[in-house]
Amino acid sequence: MKTFYLSLLSAALFGAWTHSKACTRIVYKGPENTVITARSMDWRDEIPANIWILPKGTERNGEVGPLSMKWKSKYGSVVSTSWDIASCDGMNESGLVANLLWLGESQYPKFDPKGKQKGIAISLWAQYFLDNFATVKEAVEAARKESFVIVSDYIPGTERFTTVHLSISDASGDSAVFEYIGGRLVIHHSSDYTVMTNSPVFDQQLALNNYWKGIPGTIMLPGTNRAADRFVRASYYINAIPQTSDTRTAVASVFSVIRNCSVPYGITSETEPNISSTRWRSVSDQKNLTYYFETVFTPNTFWINLKEFDLSPKGKTMKLDLSNFQTYSGKANTSFKETKPFTFLGLK
Repeated sequence: MKTFYLSLLSAALFGAWTHSKACTRIVYKGPENTVITARSMDWRDEIPANIWILPKGTERNGEVGPLSMKWKSKYGSVVSTSWDIASCDGMNESGLVANLLWLGESQYPKFDPKGKQKGIAISLWAQYFLDNFATVKEAVEAARKESFVIVSDYIPGTERFTTVHLSISDASGDSAVFEYIGGRLVIHHSSDYTVMTNSPVFDQQLALNNYWKGIPGTIMLPGTNRAADRFVRASYYINAIPQTSDTRTAVASVFSVIRNCSVPYGITSETEPNISSTRWRSVSDQKNLTYYFETVFTPNTFWINLKEFDLSPKGKTMKLDLSNFQTYSGKANTSFKETKPFTFLGLK
């Protein structure tokens, strides 16, 4: 068994070394229903982000043509976008959080636009869960029916095919990870799944972490920016920080962990010419419905109280502009502006 873990460790570390995209996601569970999910967005190039308030009652479709899955959003949400063409991170009004992270091993099913299987463009994957579910349990039950497939495509203006996996967590602390491996949907569902990074696939990440559990974290922790190393560090620290219901302390502790797992901006390496840097971090307080955010180019952390927005079908779509290094401090609710909804990228 030890030989197996060592072999797996070597393979996973090598795989993580060769991938240029990197992110980390963690879930903190404290007393008195204190649940907080954090993630870092790591990317080699600029990846413009804005934050949006999306009310419920919005009609959406999967943006893949006549076979697009169609739905009306049941829950309002706050989301962070990439290029204003996809929701990559967010929290809905029931405290369900969705995070998209890169996974180079992803292989999606073949989608036939003239077939029978419904589809959803990958730009809407996270939004579909935020729109439709309040808990991880009901989201997993729906996903197991496989009423649709995810349809991926190249990132506009690049030769990079989008390969991501999705994590969700809810206000009870439950978690699930969705991956497409070899064209098949794989679902990992457990409240124990509090950490996710990139390569290798999730079941191998768990095996690697089991190996490191036998080595005291106060003696040695892997310190590189590789996905496998970040997974181990995040797993150790998320359980080592104070377990408290004090929101200020809990949020500060979670920010400390996600920053510890971030990659210094502008780092270079001859052996990793495509190395990613952390661009931004979010922390979602699922008990108090507060969404914290910080970018590497601005000096302040700011937050959004989701409960103070009108998320009813009569509510307005609102945008917080983060372009041109816009700087916000403290609660940023009043800085949102009513804006025409962005268009999710789909098949042309």
